[in-house]
Amino acid sequence: MSTTLAQSRSPFVSWLTVTSLMLGIFAIVTSEILPIGLLTTIGADFGISDGATGLTMTLPGIVAAVAAPTVTLTTARLDRRVMLCVLMAVLAAADVLAAVATSYWVMLISRVLVGLTIGGFWSIGAGLAGRLMPPHAVGTATAVIFSAVPLGSVLGVPTGTFIGDLAGWRTAFLVLAALAVLVLAALLMLLPPLPAHQVTSPRVLLGLLRTRGARTALLATFLIVLAHFGTYTYVTPFLQDVTGLRPAAVSAVLLAYGIAGIAGNFLAGKATSTRLRAAFATCGCLIAATTLLLPSVGGTTAGAVVLLVVWGLAYGGVPVCSQASFITASPHTPEAATVVFTSSFQATFALGAFLGGRVVDAFSVSTAMICGGLTALLMAMYLWSLPRSR
Repeated sequence: MSTTLAQSRSPFVSWLTVTSLMLGIFAIVTSEILPIGLLTTIGADFGISDGATGLTMTLPGIVAAVAAPTVTLTTARLDRRVMLCVLMAVLAAADVLAAVATSYWVMLISRVLVGLTIGGFWSIGAGLAGRLMPPHAVGTATAVIFSAVPLGSVLGVPTGTFIGDLAGWRTAFLVLAALAVLVLAALLMLLPPLPAHQVTSPRVLLGLLRTRGARTALLATFLIVLAHFGTYTYVTPFLQDVTGLRPAAVSAVLLAYGIAGIAGNFLAGKATSTRLRAAFATCGCLIAATTLLLPSVGGTTAGAVVLLVVWGLAYGGVPVCSQASFITASPHTPEAATVVFTSSFQATFALGAFLGGRVVDAFSVSTAMICGGLTALLMAMYLWSLPRSR
């Protein structure tokens, strides 16, 4: 059925459809992590601390971690086209709600809706390349869809921060809502009917978690995502308070971070086919080095810029390596692997942002950097200590 569907559509329309899915995930990822670049501004607007504002990062991750398996399993027999369109409409509503929020509680409700969209859309949409493209193009199409993850991380935040600095943080969320509406229109026009094809069951998910490769991927992902989001969530307060940069300069540094992240994404993508574990461990080593050095070297503009560029290069490869690790552990059940990847990534994302906020409020943002660096170092040491795969 999948092959017939792919062959009945022109290659141009098929690639437009894949691109619309990529843009959907890009809008979702950017909506989720946009508060990183606007943390201080949002907190000041609602009169709360940077650590408390970090809840805008924690909450979507918690909801997404639960929504990924829940939405995928409960809607397993529904048309995937309908589900994706509904979830994109929810994202648009969430971003509008954030833009008009009159209190912090309303803002948090919007973040719950973002988390629901992340868990459902990412888990369902990321595995559709095989149904939309002919067999020879599935690999490339999957790579295009997943490129939205690092692109949202490395381009979405700097661009959103720039818009927020120019016109206010609420305007940045309105722009994202407009993007979500455009993606919804594209999905309605381009996506063909996609009835239930390969049903993912709880038994399949549990079977995946019992494999040694999946457990290794889980632990490595837990440590590196914990380290990254426990520190990067609060990089804007660090650059403003410790480095002494103005908001416009912070946007420029985050843009440099983003450009480096794109390069890291492609470099890691090439390395995963031959040296996956080494590439993943190298990302951990670089993140450890940059976050541990930031409290001392990051006090100067030059030092902060260099370290943020290296950090971006390293993190650009993390989602690629993590996803590839889960797929390698379960090559015959890609949707299950994507669900586990999404759920574990988002749960740890939330935990990292939460714990980082507690450290920032109790001690300092520099202390959070050191704690994250030690955690990333532990992840790298764990992967390097594993016996070489046959």
